[in-house]
Amino acid sequence: MTQHIPQSVRERAAHLRAAIQKYRYAYHALDKEIISAAALDSLKHELAALERQYPALITPDSPTQRVAGAPAKEFKKVRHKISQWSLHDAFSEEEFRQFDERVRRLLREEYGRAVSPEYICELKIDGLKIVLTYEKGVLITAATRGDGVVGEDVTQNVRTIESVPLRLEKDAGIVVEGEVWLSTNELKRINAAREKAGEPLFANPRNAAAGSIRQLDPKIAAARRLDTFIYDLSYPERMIPDTQEAELRFLRALGFKVNPHFEVCRSVEGVLTYWNRWRKNASQETYWLDGIVVKVNKKEYQERLGYTGKGPRWAIAFKFPADQVTTVVKDIVLQVGRTGVLTPVAVLAPVSVGGSVVSRATLHNEDEIKRLDVRIGDTVILQKAGDVIPDIVSVVADLRPRGATPYHFPKRVSECGDGGLIERVPGEAAWRCVNTRSFAQKRRKFHHFVSKKAFDIDGLGRKIADLLLEKKIVGAYDDIFTLEEGDLRALPGFADKSASNLIAAIKKSAIIDLPKFLVALSIPHVGEETAEDVAARFGTLEAVKNASADDLRSVSGVGEAVADSVAAWFRNDEQRALVARLLRHVTVRPYHIRRKTNTPFSGKTVVLTGTLASFSREEAKEKIAFLGGNVTGSVSKATDFVVAGDNPGSKYDKAKKLGIRILDEKEFLRMV
Repeated sequence: MTQHIPQSVRERAAHLRAAIQKYRYAYHALDKEIISAAALDSLKHELAALERQYPALITPDSPTQRVAGAPAKEFKKVRHKISQWSLHDAFSEEEFRQFDERVRRLLREEYGRAVSPEYICELKIDGLKIVLTYEKGVLITAATRGDGVVGEDVTQNVRTIESVPLRLEKDAGIVVEGEVWLSTNELKRINAAREKAGEPLFANPRNAAAGSIRQLDPKIAAARRLDTFIYDLSYPERMIPDTQEAELRFLRALGFKVNPHFEVCRSVEGVLTYWNRWRKNASQETYWLDGIVVKVNKKEYQERLGYTGKGPRWAIAFKFPADQVTTVVKDIVLQVGRTGVLTPVAVLAPVSVGGSVVSRATLHNEDEIKRLDVRIGDTVILQKAGDVIPDIVSVVADLRPRGATPYHFPKRVSECGDGGLIERVPGEAAWRCVNTRSFAQKRRKFHHFVSKKAFDIDGLGRKIADLLLEKKIVGAYDDIFTLEEGDLRALPGFADKSASNLIAAIKKSAIIDLPKFLVALSIPHVGEETAEDVAARFGTLEAVKNASADDLRSVSGVGEAVADSVAAWFRNDEQRALVARLLRHVTVRPYHIRRKTNTPFSGKTVVLTGTLASFSREEAKEKIAFLGGNVTGSVSKATDFVVAGDNPGSKYDKAKKLGIRILDEKEFLRMV
């Protein structure tokens, strides 16, 4: 039976929701306190009382719905509507100037004339990235970044954050991106409570924010007073303003909390002034900053600049100089990598830097050791390059102990097996194992093969991989896909359920995208970005296998060494046999999942120039690739079509000169 709700009660509830939303927005997004916190709590209390009396009044966007009920058993996976990119980094003035030069060069190539872009600078908050999806103005989903394609559904926890609007000022269907963060004062309060309870302390606000947003019980997240800044409207494209500055103001008008310290700079010097100012002022804020984000302000220029395999060409994270500390080198050890290259690693007296304790730092290669003149027993200056990788900057020579001698690579390394002989790679600073089949090398390759960057086999971590290798249950990659539950049950720590789960995870991983498959093979010089570029160019594994070094050199971003390495790897009989065995168990999805054949674009090389009304640059690229074509960035005799939109640049002129067929937008639409 439907509960009768008096009209006056309905109106009161609606007015309460609107008022609370207004005061919440003013306080969290505009830093204005229209009414006191106590008065606002009183309004929330009244609304909650009405909703308890009349449950039918409860709406998804009601302020009372910020804290959910029972804890979740696990987080669901969410496929992002828009791919989540990472930013390239700059760590110095010189590196930022190089970024500016690249932007100007690419724009000059696009427009056929010199272009002076404006930049917008925003503070880089050290928090956890969050992606919010709204339908008809109501928050539907909040997800973590994950691997950029699939994230975790943390909606229940994000609903507890007061600065996240549950309903927007407009009934829009949008996707926005931002950062969840925790104030330094809140971190102190949480850590004091954890210390009292005998629990481990959070190292820094970012760890605390990430740990809070991934709590299965939303009441824990609610108790930790998280906050947000939203900085990007990523969907739909038609709603995105013409500049990043206008976009930030639009986001604020929708009801989001936007960091107020953004600034448009008309020159590199302006960006450097902003960067230096915030280097000095960062500690004055209640949130952690690890740099600034610099973006080309004009959206048209952003679209023309496009993306690399990792992230946008029109934006860069300009990091602040890393925290530095001193510590002592206790030892120098050599690690065998998956390609047999030996990496020298300094074993350090444990020290806290950048919010985490560090006890090891890479020394990269023999030449770096000589340059630093680092010796066992030395006191060294350590920093976290990019706030991630521990890096030794220099030696404090005045503190060198008497008798410390220069480090020399040994003649043998036991982990290399078969006598342990090592050799220096001709023309490089690297040393490697002479024996290419050592167990240490195999371990590293297997660790990489099952990692998130590659096959991402849930439950098959380093310890399990080592166990399978040591017990000789597997000896080659393809053996993983022939495992049965009975093979696992005899291993320590495995029960029926865990064995069953691992076999299911292996079967699930047997369908893999081409870039990840290429990464998994441990081809020298091929990382995630190179694999993405190669996959985008050739589309299928068969095409990559048959590509010559010259073919590979034509891929943007692939140089001489990489092209030779990939071509040689696939020409090797043993490697080809390995791939053939893998393909008995594994399905490698083409780069664009499926590409149509027998279309006007099949096998054709296409160049885009100018602005299309019907597609963004990325959408047009995807459409051409889906129809079997390959999009390149420059016009040459090998180009089949040039698609010209409004205001085409120098590519249009070059195409006319070479007699290449030029498609206007109307003809392009007809063909696709």
